Amino acid sequence: MTELIRPDVAWYDRWRAAYDEFGGVGLDGAGYFGTPPVAPSREDFEAMVADRLAQEEPATVMPPGLVHCTFRWITAGDDFIGFLAIRHELNEFLLEQGGHIGYSVRPSRRREGHASRALALGVAEARGLCIERVLVTCDVENAGSRRTIEKNGGVLEDERQGKLRFWI
Repeated sequence: MTELIRPDVAWYDRWRAAYDEFGGVGLDGAGYFGTPPVAPSREDFEAMVADRLAQEEPATVMPPGLVHCTFRWITAGDDFIGFLAIRHELNEFLLEQGGHIGYSVRPSRRREGHASRALALGVAEARGLCIERVLVTCDVENAGSRRTIEKNGGVLEDERQGKLRFWI
């Protein structure tokens, strides 16, 4: 059963296997911008997890251009499936390109329904953050993500700079 869990250092080995499977690309919802860095060592992983958890706290001062964000890991039992991020508000970039929720499922676990279930759980969690309308985007050519968003009630608003923008 697909679940969203808070980042936890106990998941390092499973997290690392998923991270490596992405091959340095496609880590939407993981908290990396652009090309992901070399995967953190076990020692650096604890600081990365602490950083991800701190970003959801309103008292955390965010760097310029970033918004508070709730990071969740997509799991099924003891399997690490992927990443999901819920941005608490939209800045200019997120309104145009990124949306409230970003997610990715590791390549070996795609086409199993995890993305649809994780997005549904993410939308429910966003509602708990008082986000009434959730913006989710995907690349124009990403038919699988488009189906996932539409399956969760996404209504296409428009296309901007190669991104389809849906409201749920």
